[in-house]
Amino acid sequence: MINFHSYEFSILRYVHDTLTGEFVNVGVVIYCEKEKWISAQCRNTYARVSAVFPNLNSSHFRKMMKFLQGEFCKANNTLNTELQFSEVNSLQTLLHKVLPKDDSSLQWSPISAGLSINLESELSILFDRYVSHYDAKVARDRRTEQDIWKDFKKTLEAFNLAEDFEPKRISVKDDEIEFQHSWKNGIWHCIEPISFDLSDSDYFKDKAHRWLGQLSSIQDSTDEFKVYLLVSPPSEPELQPAFNKALSILKKIPVQSEIYLEHDAYILAEEIQKKMEIHINSFH
Repeated sequence: MINFHSYEFSILRYVHDTLTGEFVNVGVVIYCEKEKWISAQCRNTYARVSAVFPNLNSSHFRKMMKFLQGEFCKANNTLNTELQFSEVNSLQTLLHKVLPKDDSSLQWSPISAGLSINLESELSILFDRYVSHYDAKVARDRRTEQDIWKDFKKTLEAFNLAEDFEPKRISVKDDEIEFQHSWKNGIWHCIEPISFDLSDSDYFKDKAHRWLGQLSSIQDSTDEFKVYLLVSPPSEPELQPAFNKALSILKKIPVQSEIYLEHDAYILAEEIQKKMEIHINSFH
């Protein structure tokens, strides 16, 4: 039986101008109350931030990132012993102990939650998704979720379907997922691009387990929904075995779901068109 850990997380934002509200994600903090464990990962470079905000005080920025990383390390070391943490039962409390809520340039995003079998790996995955995803790529480009959707949108345009999608948040009492590309005909149909064009086979199972955990967490939602996973395989042939194992994990998702490899995107578009036509014809 898979042992999932429930956790909370928040994204650290650098708000360059509090009047305009423009920001760049610069860190992630993850907290598991049951394990009495908290950890953070902050940027150790500033190139991405200074590219967006050229007049960034890079020296001060680096010092703040290093300071916050250290503070959360201290918090984790004392979480089980210090009296000040004895009554902590939420990430929100811990965040404001380290960085109080004010109008400074560093702000916390709203708290989100999830499930994972490996909290350390989850922190890295969250950092990659929310913070370093838009960093300048080195070596060769790898396909991202944005790349998958951009190409699939072109396929949808051929079916005159590209404008028929909207964001949909599927939620339960203690968790939620917002799907960016959804439509409703009786139930919600949610398309989620997932890229496995990764460089390290160790990340394949982590990413698959993450989606298994997230979708398992919302399976009791009052919204009836089905998920279509549009999956991009790895470029390197030697990573195919790891990818096959990841697909096997995704097939264990306990909600209505279908998995399409990216080269079958046309088939998925046809399926969507058929479902939409059936829904439209039911009203005539």
